[in-house]
Amino acid sequence: MSKIDLAIEGFPSRQPVTAAVQRNVRLWLCMLLLAADLGALATGFALGLRTTGMPLLSSELWQPLAGGMIVYGVIAFHNQAYNPVCLTRITPSLRNASMALAATLLIFLLVVFSLKATGQLSRLGISAGIICSGALLVAQRLLIVRAVRRNFSDDLFAQLLIIDGGTIPHDVNGMVIVDADAAGIKADLDDPYMLHRLGTLLRDFDRVVISCPTDRKADWAQMLKGGNILGEIIVPELDHMAPLAVQTYRGVSTLVVARGPLNLANRAKKRLLDIAITVPLLIALAPLMIAIAIAIRLDSAGPVFFKQERIGRGNRLFHILKFRSMRVEQCDAAGAASTRRDDDRITRVGAFIRKTSIDELPQLINVLLGEMSLVGPRPHALGSTAEEQLFWQVDRQYWHRHALKPGITGLAQIRGFRGATETRRDILNRVEADLEYLHGWSLMRDIGILIGTLNVLVHRNAY
Repeated sequence: MSKIDLAIEGFPSRQPVTAAVQRNVRLWLCMLLLAADLGALATGFALGLRTTGMPLLSSELWQPLAGGMIVYGVIAFHNQAYNPVCLTRITPSLRNASMALAATLLIFLLVVFSLKATGQLSRLGISAGIICSGALLVAQRLLIVRAVRRNFSDDLFAQLLIIDGGTIPHDVNGMVIVDADAAGIKADLDDPYMLHRLGTLLRDFDRVVISCPTDRKADWAQMLKGGNILGEIIVPELDHMAPLAVQTYRGVSTLVVARGPLNLANRAKKRLLDIAITVPLLIALAPLMIAIAIAIRLDSAGPVFFKQERIGRGNRLFHILKFRSMRVEQCDAAGAASTRRDDDRITRVGAFIRKTSIDELPQLINVLLGEMSLVGPRPHALGSTAEEQLFWQVDRQYWHRHALKPGITGLAQIRGFRGATETRRDILNRVEADLEYLHGWSLMRDIGILIGTLNVLVHRNAY
């Protein structure tokens, strides 16, 4: 049994049924919201056109309107109009849907004027259709939010309460409660396997609340920041202070300390970019990868791939894949010794593939499996050190990087922060760049980093 298996021993291997049901319910409700939006748009325009006596079954009229509804659906999805939050909160639901409708109408009018089709359309009918559609859109969203609140309330999201010697709220109905001592969980920032154990527990939930003594709150906050989850800590002593960055959890004040950096739409866009680039790359590079594999086997005895434990999203461990560049008997599984120039552990083929970054190509398989992304914070070996200190001992913010999937390349790499970590500043530069990327993520930035990576494939620090 591997160390990773030991770290999660006693945990269920399958996601809890209640969490799966809650996610399915949210998915179906979001699809219902989409269908209701499109129905409101179609009905509103039908009513508006009916007031002017225009034929409702005219294909010349409904074809562009159908195209407009598709455009609305795309813009609304991009604008978070189908975020699960819109199922229970009126303000973001109406705001996001209204902005999507306004953007769609702007595009519709620009197309109509560019095609000089204004004379073929009834201005009164279109105006009446816009007003009716907008009114129906608002009305149905109000009804859906109220219905969801009435029928689901807090049961729409999977919530976990971890008790680590703290107080238990009076109302815990529908909550999954875990005793930290009984589950073998503690706030230990120096134990990657403990973080993996916590990450494995959290992956089935949408929100986690920690109840612990005051002296453990800071450690729990650091533990949660890389968990890719809405994380809160119960702080009853804040009841009379009423600070702004506090929420209420079952009648008890909580301090919000963590939140997943990417919403559903952005995660979907990032994953689509990964798949769209990774699959063609793997097909195109297959001959090169086969040739490298043969060269490695001819150069030295041992496996073609080198597998090593790394920390991934949510602080969960995974095995990263690389082409083996060192002699098997001298491979450093923990990564405690950084590679040096003229390192005698590196084989002849290994020196070439490391210099050209070809040894990283098998990580495209990690991307395909969903363990990594093309762009993100680089995952480091558990034993990596800087000035004889483990990376997370140099800077506790190191754990925050794991709120995103690790990447084959990243902002730190294109800025030249790669190679051996001989000083504390070497790892601090990486952490600062990774946190900047995490807090300022955009799809265009990912594309820019991928383009910038082409300039640093061969680098003076790559050895």
